[in-house]
Amino acid sequence: MAKTAFIFPGQGAQYIGMGKDFYEQCPESAAMFDLAQQATGLPVKEMCFEENDKLGITEYTQICLLTTELAILKAVEDKGLRPQVTAGLSLGEYAALVAAGKLDAAQAMVLVRKRGIYMQEAVPVGGAMSAVLGLENEVVEKICRDTPGLVELANYNCPGQIVISGEQKAVEAAGEALKAAGAKRVAPLKVSGPFHSSMLAEAGHRLAKALEDVDFKASDIPYVCNTEARYVTDPSEISGILIRQVSSSVRWEQSVREMIARGVDTFVEIGPGKTLCGFLKRIDRSVKAVNIDKYEDLKKLEDIL
Repeated sequence: MAKTAFIFPGQGAQYIGMGKDFYEQCPESAAMFDLAQQATGLPVKEMCFEENDKLGITEYTQICLLTTELAILKAVEDKGLRPQVTAGLSLGEYAALVAAGKLDAAQAMVLVRKRGIYMQEAVPVGGAMSAVLGLENEVVEKICRDTPGLVELANYNCPGQIVISGEQKAVEAAGEALKAAGAKRVAPLKVSGPFHSSMLAEAGHRLAKALEDVDFKASDIPYVCNTEARYVTDPSEISGILIRQVSSSVRWEQSVREMIARGVDTFVEIGPGKTLCGFLKRIDRSVKAVNIDKYEDLKKLEDIL
């Protein structure tokens, strides 16, 4: 029998129209969009379904993406599939917590709404991020350490793909050094800030206060945290993990390898796009990976069930 992980994408996966077919065809999914609007007071359905200029703004992107992921999760659960472990890339970690039964959906929505605001407001002038393709982790780490100014590793996505983040001049200088060291490509990312760098520490401090009112629950499904790529079962650890996550590296490749080492052989990506399935192909082609983005994608679950 398959040992299944539910995995959830992060910011950047969003697109206009995401989740609309689930809203129209699955009552449980529709309820998630309605809940998000009640919990946050935002027109979440309008921002997800209709052309607008807000979906690409961090403070709105995050709540819209979380809502869509939770709506799709409800449709997957309605098919009778349950995970043995969950994980999410950056923002996706909140959906993973809900899927693992450790966080209430409405609380997650309120938290993510605040997280988006805090990250948007903490964005310093001059921050930047770039994707680095074709170099070993150790090479990228060393060049970032040796580059004057603040530039750090934000995401370990998969073999040969790392994201760096920090002060714009430092990120640009590191990019030139990385190309000289043999990087196939260094691509600046269209983002509104230096996410997952120490420049976002203030957002984590503000999030800490919001987390004081959140009651994380014990459950029999573990989740894998971004910052340490390890299984988490103790709910008392979660607040500290989420605070650190805002300004720490996302160790996605390491998280996936940890799940595979513990016997996971099937990954179900729940949310817009199939970015995480793409990473999985680079990490380990021997595991099964399916993405559930459209309502018709639910047919892919038949083989797993």
